[in-house]
Parts: sequence; structure tokens; C-alpha cells
Amino acid sequence: MDLLQQIVARAKSNKQRIVLPEATEERTLRAADWATADDIADIILIGNPAEIKAKAAEWGLKNVDKITIIDPENNPKSEEYAQLLAELRKKKGMTIEQARELVTKNPLYLGCMIIKTEGADGQISGALSTTGDTLRPALQIIKCTPGITCVSGGLLLISKEKQYGEDGVLVVGDVAVTPMPDADQLAQIAVCTAQTAKSVAGFAEPRVAMLSFSTKGSAKHEVVDKVIEATRLAKEKDPSLKIDGELQADAALVPSVGAKKCPDSEIAGKANVLVFPNLEVGNIGYKMVQRLGDAVAIGPILQGIARPVNDLSRGCSVEDIYYMIAITACQAMDAKK
Repeated sequence: MDLLQQIVARAKSNKQRIVLPEATEERTLRAADWATADDIADIILIGNPAEIKAKAAEWGLKNVDKITIIDPENNPKSEEYAQLLAELRKKKGMTIEQARELVTKNPLYLGCMIIKTEGADGQISGALSTTGDTLRPALQIIKCTPGITCVSGGLLLISKEKQYGEDGVLVVGDVAVTPMPDADQLAQIAVCTAQTAKSVAGFAEPRVAMLSFSTKGSAKHEVVDKVIEATRLAKEKDPSLKIDGELQADAALVPSVGAKKCPDSEIAGKANVLVFPNLEVGNIGYKMVQRLGDAVAIGPILQGIARPVNDLSRGCSVEDIYYMIAITACQAMDAKK
């Protein structure tokens, strides 16, 4: 069973309630139908029921009648949601009229309100919306995980080179959100990416390498100092975390190089989680591995939000959305622990 099959199997084992607010978008509705047929989650669609059912009939979808559909224009909980949203945002000047507009006209806000009031466990959008549109209501309503102030993007990187990571699987971050993290933010990214490795990739023991162009003092620079400080802070935040840095990528991944450059490290040569020093390095690095190394990249998976809210590429496929439903379900299970 490959990693994606394992993720789907975990989702099936403890079904979560996942909101898809872009319900009339074709890829989204097809993925919802597929996920329902495979019983990987209880899907909640937001939109006009007649329009959704008409599109499902047009596209030959057979399972939409089994899905919960919430009509934002005729929702008995609209006023409850509006009152709570106005209360949550009153310090930012939101009026009750503005809150009512958001919960009836903006499905991404409505989805987050459903999660906030424990009517759902996670949300996925982005087939039609920007990353900012996806993140804004999540951060305003659901907010960050306690102790976390920095949202980041983790990624599953699956290589044919089975000797690296966990049988060829690496979890890496940040590849999507925070351009230039400071030491504390980088430490948070390390803790969150290790958590993604557990909850999504199923790693029993994340082994985190904090990457740099230096290994244990081989080079001196303020950006190296940041990685060293981030490693120290990550250990403070999670004393049980297996982590080391600063490490060059070869020292982190290749046992012979790790043994030579860093013989006393329990991570060097054995890392299965890689934390990049900034977004530029992370984004460029994973895309080069994906293209030149023929690796499979799954994500980004948003990290650090108290309940999972994930962002899709607007160029995503039906299959991408299907697997993101399963990934979000696995995150939701972990968030309840």
C-alpha cells in the first residue's frame, strides 16, 4: 500500500466532516462525489441545493444526494453565526451587518463558522479562490493552534530513491506561506512540520533536520545563526522532538556524509523531515526535486491552524482535491487529540 492509499485508509477509519465551500465548481463537486462513494469523509457542500443537484445530474454524479448541502441564503443558523462572527471581530470594527453579509454571501467564511461551532472538522478551498481568500477567514475565526503564531505549508515529497527519508518519503516545510521566518517562526515551522509527518504521512518518529549551507559551524553567517537559534527554540517548544541543525542537505540525508560531517548527531544521515531556512529555498528546492528527480509532491498542506483549512491550486485536478480531503481528515483527527 503506497502512502496515498495509507492516508485514504486512515481517513476511512475515523470519518471526519469536511466542508467544500466551492460546491458548484466542477472539479470540487466531482471530488465530493468520489470521496462520498469511497466513504472517506462526510462532505458538507455550501451552495444553492437546486444548482448543485442540477450540475451533479449534468455531470452524471451519483452520490450527491448522500451529501449534506448548506444553503447560505436559507440557513437557519445564519443569525447565530453572524452574532458570533461580529463578537469575534468587534475589536477590528466589524458590525453585525457586515457579519451577516459574510455568512450569507461568502461561503469560505460560512465554512469556517461551521467549523468554529463544531459542525465540521476541516475545510478545503482554492479551486476558485486565492490563498489569501482561504487563509483570511481561517485566521480570523478558527485562529492558530495554541502556542503557534506562524502558519506554514508542509509538503509530502515522495522519491523513487527509497534510501532517503522514510522509504523514499520526506516531509518538508515551509514551501508556501512565510517568506522570511525569524528564528522563533522557523522553530514553529519545525514543530508543525513534524506534526504533519505524524498526522498525515504516518511517521512514528519524525527526525527533523534544520537545513542550512553550513553543518555544525562549517560556515559563519547570521543566517546560519538563525537556524541554530531556531533549533534551540524548537527543542524548547517540544522537548520530545528529535531535531538537529544546522545541517547541509547531504549531511541530513546521506548516512555516509552525515557520519563524516556530524558523527555525534542522531539525525544526520537519517532525517525524514526537512525544514528550509526560508520560503525561497523551500519552494525552489522542492520544485527542482520534483522536476529533475521525478519526485511526487503532495501539498502544500497548511500547518498551524487550530482546525485544518487547506488551500488548493487553482489548477488542481479532481484527484488532487480527493486526496486533499483525505489529508485534511487525517489532520482533523490529530487536532482532536
